Amino acid sequence: MPYTPTKEILDKANRERYAVGAFNINNLEFLQAIIEAAEEEKSPVIIATSEGAIRYIGAGDPHRGTGIIVSMVKAFAETVSVPVALHLDHGKNFEYIMSALRAGYTSVMIDASHLPFEENLRETRKIVEIAHALEVSVEGELGKLKGIEDNVAERESVLVDPEEAKVFVEKTELDFLAPAIGTSHGAFKFKGEPVLDFERLKKVKENTGGIPLVLHGASMVPQDLVALANEYGAEIKGAKGIPEEMLREAIKLGINKINIDTDLRITFNAGIRKTLSEKKSEIDPRKIFKPVFEMVKDTVKKRMKIFGSSGKA
Repeated sequence: MPYTPTKEILDKANRERYAVGAFNINNLEFLQAIIEAAEEEKSPVIIATSEGAIRYIGAGDPHRGTGIIVSMVKAFAETVSVPVALHLDHGKNFEYIMSALRAGYTSVMIDASHLPFEENLRETRKIVEIAHALEVSVEGELGKLKGIEDNVAERESVLVDPEEAKVFVEKTELDFLAPAIGTSHGAFKFKGEPVLDFERLKKVKENTGGIPLVLHGASMVPQDLVALANEYGAEIKGAKGIPEEMLREAIKLGINKINIDTDLRITFNAGIRKTLSEKKSEIDPRKIFKPVFEMVKDTVKKRMKIFGSSGKA
C-alpha cells in the first residue's frame, strides 16, 4: 500500500473511535517486526523515530539519518497491504524537524512543552506554517510528562490545562495534540499506583474541537518480560507501566495515537539476554536476532489488539 499521510490514518481512527500505535524504531529489526505485526493484524501503523534514533541510524548526521529512515519505511510500505506512516517523535531541535520534513516524513512533532505557554504556542505555530505548506501534519504537546501522585497542587502544575488547550489548538492550527494527563516516559512511571486524569482528558477533547489526541509515555511495561529480563541479568526491578484498562478508557475518551517505545526496549532486552544465554556458541547475528524479532512482533500485535486498530486497515 502507498506510504500514507499520518493525518489520514488518525482522522479515520478518530471517526471510528480507536487508537493507532506509533512504535519507535532504532534499527532495521525493529522496523521489520513492527511492519510484519501490522500486516498480520491488518492494522494501520505509524513508525516513529526520535532525534536520538535519527542520529544513531545516520551515524551522527541527521540528514543522512532521516534519508535512510524514509527510504526503509517507504520500501516496506510499498510491499504491504496496510497503511504505514512515518512520524518524528519529540522534535525539539529545529534542524531535525526540518530534516524530517525535507526527507519526506508524513508528520512531525514539535515538542516545546518545556517552554512557557506563549513561547510554546509561538514555536508550534512556526512549525505548523512550514509543515502545512508541505502538506505534512503536526503534533504539539501541552503539560509535562510526569507520573503523578494524588496531590492536587502537583497535578495542576504539570498537567494540561483544558482552557489553554482550546487556545493552543485554535491559534496554532496543529493537527494532533498530546495533552499531559499523568503518564510518564520510561519504565518507572509511578511511585505508587497509576493515576491518569480522565476527566481532564474528556474536557480537552471537547475544548479542542474533537481533533485526534495523543498519549505519550503509554507503555504497559509487561511484568512477565521485566521478570524474564531480570532472570537473565537485567536490573529493572520495580518497573511499572499503564494498565490495559486505563489505555482502553483513554481511547474511549478520545485518544487516537498511542506512543510505544519502552515496551519494545524491554522486550528486546529480555529477548537478547535470553537468546545469548541459550546460544552461547552462536555468532551469526541473524540467528541471534530472529527469536528477539519474533518477541518484539508479538508485543506489537498485543498492543494493536488493545488499541482497537487490528482489522482496521
